Amino acid sequence: MAGKIRDEDIALVRDRTSIVDVISEQVTLKPAGGGNLKGLCPFHDEKTPSFTVSSARNVYFCHGCGAGGDAIRFVMETEHLAFVEAIERLANRAGIQLRYVEAGPAPVRQQGQRQRLVEAHRAAAEFYAEQLATPGARAAREFLAQRGFDRDTAQTYGCGFAPDAWDALVKHLRARGFSTAELTTGGLAKPARSGSLIDRFRRRLMWPIRDLAGDVIGFGARKLFDDDDGPKYLNTPESPLYKKSHVLYGIDRAKREIAKQGRVVVVEGYTDVMACHLAQVPTAVATCGTAFGSDHIGVLRRLLMDTDGVAGEIIFTFDGDAAGQKAALRAFEDDQRFVGRTFIAVGPDNMDPCELRLAKGDVAVRDLVARREPLVDFALRSMLSRFDLDTVEGRVDAMRRAAPLVAKIKDREKRPEYARKLAGDLGMDVEPVLRAVNTAAGRAGTATAPTRAAVEATADSPQGTVEREALKLALQAPVLAGPMFDSIPTEAYQHPVHAAVRDAIAEAGGASAAVGGAGWVEQVRDTCLDLAAKALVGELAVTPLHLSGEPDPRYVAVTLARLQLPAVTRRIMELKSKLQRLNPVTHVDEHLRLFGELVPLEQHARALREQAAGG
Repeated sequence: MAGKIRDEDIALVRDRTSIVDVISEQVTLKPAGGGNLKGLCPFHDEKTPSFTVSSARNVYFCHGCGAGGDAIRFVMETEHLAFVEAIERLANRAGIQLRYVEAGPAPVRQQGQRQRLVEAHRAAAEFYAEQLATPGARAAREFLAQRGFDRDTAQTYGCGFAPDAWDALVKHLRARGFSTAELTTGGLAKPARSGSLIDRFRRRLMWPIRDLAGDVIGFGARKLFDDDDGPKYLNTPESPLYKKSHVLYGIDRAKREIAKQGRVVVVEGYTDVMACHLAQVPTAVATCGTAFGSDHIGVLRRLLMDTDGVAGEIIFTFDGDAAGQKAALRAFEDDQRFVGRTFIAVGPDNMDPCELRLAKGDVAVRDLVARREPLVDFALRSMLSRFDLDTVEGRVDAMRRAAPLVAKIKDREKRPEYARKLAGDLGMDVEPVLRAVNTAAGRAGTATAPTRAAVEATADSPQGTVEREALKLALQAPVLAGPMFDSIPTEAYQHPVHAAVRDAIAEAGGASAAVGGAGWVEQVRDTCLDLAAKALVGELAVTPLHLSGEPDPRYVAVTLARLQLPAVTRRIMELKSKLQRLNPVTHVDEHLRLFGELVPLEQHARALREQAAGG
């Protein structure tokens, strides 16, 4: 294996990588003032955006969970890559040829596992796509044609065919230099009973499944032949690339429109996604071989910017049959995790979007989405349909089952209205239904503890604010803060975490030796031994200074004077207290020594006050 990447190449990758572009592939960002952008954090679940990105300094920080760093760290954390793998990924994105520190004329570094698996999947997708044009793939082409997809559409979505051979893909990829371990780890092949390696998919129509960045990470395979004894749909198994609870088919194509429109349409299959996109419903996505769950919600909320201030729309297109009703009720259970409004769209005669487009055209698909109804209405109607409402027992049982649904409606002001609607649907008086809803809401309230902490350990005192401002200057404008900042000792910082950051800056070489940028911030972060200090470095690197415009030497002088003044004032008070308690006759030398220290300190304090007043 070759040596490490040259430092100057790492710096070049940092300089040429826009952190906004990298993060925007996964998180919808909105302007937050001061040149910063904000979005929902990809590292923890939140309803109010606290994830801040500074385009000027090319760093990010989450005020909620403390995650922070530069584009390299973001790629490492979100894609679970090693440092070198992240550098290589960003270098490839920026068109930078990396050089490695190793003897020899032309060292070639072994690529990281993830990059190798991505390349194997890309090669597999190309192989399957080529196979779709072969005579053996006639059934796959007919399947697509019968559902209204022509050759161009198949090429656009990368549709392919796994041939009727035991190891056609294995031979193809081995010829490309991929190892047995890589093919099995990626889920592209599996060992046969005989011990040889065989293709995981054969005689099936193939869809490449891509992540947010557009990399192929897995495949969905549809059965075509009656003598195939496997399931109707078969997906790539869990792998370092493919996590089914996070994967959404079509997300790479839909992400920009989801962010732009503030709407996502969740459908059930690959052909439904294709049909919706072709019918000008470009926000459609689908789960891959698993139920829609909390991890999928997290992905969509970040794209929707699903917050208290920006409520998006989540539209499910489950079938109206029993399975679809069950899926809708399960989706309603997850409804509380969205801030936005959730809807359901059921096609006429329970047709899915692909069937609807084929039968009635593109306009019918758009109308299906336009005629959506609130998910809570559909969930209540589905619940009530299970009971005989012509009997007293049926009505009471239905009320008991439906009341918890009403109690779960996140907009509390709507609960009484839905309780009245439920009473009307049941043919009952409003009072007992309201009591049942309130009782269910009370039970839910005790069950949902603990609640989110309302108080965070922040240093928001006047002195704490000044300390943070001084540290921000050292991190964001070290060339300007320079020797003035470095000359002030750690003792000037009252907050222990602030003091730890000050020590880390000194350990990293001091502000006077830095040039700023993401590299400097990362250097200080890496020096921090305290985890809270490490998080604070990331936060301060993206938090705007308390002034309009760029800082200047005068602002630095004012801030650093205010930083020093409390410590000097405390020392003056300590000296005066000692002098008052000291007998000047019996302790002449001690009295003179303290007085000699007090006089210059008072002069220094006076100068600091004048300097601090300059702001």
